[in-house]
Amino acid sequence: MKLATLTAAFALATSPLMAADKMTVLLDWFINPDHGPLIVAQEKGYFAEQDLEVEIVAPADPSDPPKLVAAGKAELAISYQPQLHLQIHEGLPLQRVGTLVATPLNCLLVLADGPIKSPADLAGKKVGFSVGGVEEAVVGSILRHHGVAFEEVEMVNVNWSLSPSLMSGQVDAVIGAYRNFELNQMEIEGVEGKCFFVEEEGLPPYDELIYVANTNSMDKDLIARFLAATEKATQYIVNHPEDSWNIFSGTSAELQDELNAKAWVDTLPRFALRPTAMDEGRYAAFEAFLNEQGLIPSQNPVSTIAIDVTAK
Repeated sequence: MKLATLTAAFALATSPLMAADKMTVLLDWFINPDHGPLIVAQEKGYFAEQDLEVEIVAPADPSDPPKLVAAGKAELAISYQPQLHLQIHEGLPLQRVGTLVATPLNCLLVLADGPIKSPADLAGKKVGFSVGGVEEAVVGSILRHHGVAFEEVEMVNVNWSLSPSLMSGQVDAVIGAYRNFELNQMEIEGVEGKCFFVEEEGLPPYDELIYVANTNSMDKDLIARFLAATEKATQYIVNHPEDSWNIFSGTSAELQDELNAKAWVDTLPRFALRPTAMDEGRYAAFEAFLNEQGLIPSQNPVSTIAIDVTAK
């Protein structure tokens, strides 16, 4: 009996461990502090604790990740709540399954010592943008909030050169600037900027960065384990901000600069402490906003747009 028990134990000890489940997560941009929970979860072994082997991929084109998930090329993509609403209406089989950054980061950015003291001062001025559609609707809504018609400003596509176009005087304001990056970038370059926060200027609040999955093929258990690992990483980041910064920045020399260090501090309070938690009213309100702006022809139910993968 003892021999049989020892043999069984030896066989168990020498048998190969079960392989971790592999999954690919596509980022929205190159790695930066917005992605802190993913990198910390990877480095601290939290994905491995969930029996996951996660490949984190930065895109060559920031517009590609949701399309690739819709095409079944990856399990998850980091995207933006405003864009998700539009993409669903365009027919992409996508749903929000988790939240990474739970507040808007977008702002209307101007020079602190410039002539624009209020969005009302933008009448007859130029506003730079990078992505058409939602950003133009955001500007239109902010302007109307201050009694200015959208037609009274000139929209200028500055590609991704937001703060440089503002500092050079090419435009009088830019939309799409992130309050945790562009403000710090300008400060480092000796130019003080001022943000008009979109959620204080007439827009409904929204989740800036979300995880999206393929509606038709998602593995809810896999995603739930991924989100559990990122939740644990977020808790670690909040409890140990300096240690977590060292872990994050230690993964690449390119991250070890003043801009990323400042952005790290500004991003910490905006991470979703409960990535699976979902505010249905927030998604319904933003769907209604886009419909009112004429960007979508109808309003989808929240269940089409976003789900809690842990709900029974």
